[in-house]
Amino acid sequence: MLESASVTNRWVNTIDFQNPEVIGKAVRIMANNIYCTLSTCSFDGYPWVSPVFFAYDHNCNIYWSSAIESKHSQNLYSNDGKVAIAIFNSSVSEGTADGLYFYGTASELNPEETEKILKLLLNRAIRKHNRTAADYLNDSPRRIYQCQPQEAWVTGERFPSGNQLIDTKIQICLQSLGQHVKS
Repeated sequence: MLESASVTNRWVNTIDFQNPEVIGKAVRIMANNIYCTLSTCSFDGYPWVSPVFFAYDHNCNIYWSSAIESKHSQNLYSNDGKVAIAIFNSSVSEGTADGLYFYGTASELNPEETEKILKLLLNRAIRKHNRTAADYLNDSPRRIYQCQPQEAWVTGERFPSGNQLIDTKIQICLQSLGQHVKS
């Protein structure tokens, strides 16, 4: 059922899920930020967040490299890859940030995809690196990881409630987003 953001649906707008302006906002957030916040949880319920440099493809998959033994990587191995990601610009003033949020499943990248995805990461990097696929394969302590989003939201309007403002989210169609993303 499509509905406007309200207290009964936890402030999520589902009417505008394919609105071109909303999709455009999500595309700009992805394109204009190079770090995302990766949220994982251990098998025994302890949450962990990590800022990671990321790249993405036309299917809205999010990619990053990390040490296999890092806390967030170990959490992914132990919780069936459950992950949440937030992308936003933290340098704007309070109450003005737009964010893009994903929920999905993450895992190590298939080794045969490493070279292709490494190029995506290196193309987004400001500092140039001489890394090769071998730096992420076999006995390397690092891997490239991939999140396949299952749901996505973008920041919506702020609604007044008494003397406060309530942040809302707009659930967005991943297929529509993917049609507009350029990797």
